[in-house]
Amino acid sequence: MKEKSHAAELLDKLETFLKSQRFGESPKELYEPLEYILSLGGKRIRPLLSLMAYGMYKNDPESILKQASAIEVFHNFTLMHDDIMDQAPLRRGKDTVHEKWNANTAILSGDVMLVRAYDLLLETPPSLLHEVIQLFNKTAAEVCEGQQFDMNFESISNVKVSEYINMIRLKTAVLLGCALKMGALLGGANESEANKIYDFGVNIGIGFQLKDDLLDVYADQAKFGKQVGGDIISNKKTFLLIKALELASGKDEEDLAYWLSLEEFDKEEKVKAVKDVYQKLGIKSIAEDEMNRYFQAGFDLFDSIKCNHSSYFEELKQITEDLIHREK
Repeated sequence: MKEKSHAAELLDKLETFLKSQRFGESPKELYEPLEYILSLGGKRIRPLLSLMAYGMYKNDPESILKQASAIEVFHNFTLMHDDIMDQAPLRRGKDTVHEKWNANTAILSGDVMLVRAYDLLLETPPSLLHEVIQLFNKTAAEVCEGQQFDMNFESISNVKVSEYINMIRLKTAVLLGCALKMGALLGGANESEANKIYDFGVNIGIGFQLKDDLLDVYADQAKFGKQVGGDIISNKKTFLLIKALELASGKDEEDLAYWLSLEEFDKEEKVKAVKDVYQKLGIKSIAEDEMNRYFQAGFDLFDSIKCNHSSYFEELKQITEDLIHREK
């Protein structure tokens, strides 16, 4: 029988740990939504990154299950609040918390999730507690900054590519960097190595979001799991749309302006028309080049990292590459 990978073993332990947690009992309306959103699953990528980064330096990553879980609890807290702001009906195919309960309950339950994330971080050794909390706090504030920028973009017509990259860095990428750096610090990595693995995570995180932008427009519908072209339908300012607006002139510029201005339209017709403009401007290729630039920058950093356990190093690299080549 094939031996389980480090990642598979750690994911099993992580799920067992999360299921065993009792974050509170009364009032049940406060704590049930917290346990509900965690029970919806997901890839658990962020806590896994923490555990694998720790494993690169020390061979007992299960000893930081609490700190890794703090990252996952925080991530789900942000999802709960994001879903309210986006008025999203579904999360991972199930009712969102504000739909299943109500918005006020979702806000309050999200708040207590953040508190419980700090409870989990308190298990950090005193010598590292200040550094870990400082990293966590900086990241938490940046994620909120990114969400606000994203909301601001809805009412701004001329968003620049650099502004968009900064927004996805804050909203998405810094939490991957934080997860990796926290694991490395707890494993005993020095400041230089911890910073390299943080920057690796941030670069990869930006690349992942650019990949999502591309998949939303160009994914195989059968594999994607949601409507292809959803970002086009909602006029979401992704890298592709921002770049197209920057490069378009003449009829292409007129066509984009026309479709962006319509409040009622045939969805398939709009997606096809905007994709046609993207095709003329070479937007897919430009986005792929930008995405690959960030992935390459990340792997260049990662390959320069010194660690104690190469099996965790190689497996973490493979996990990242698998995510890069996903089709949904």
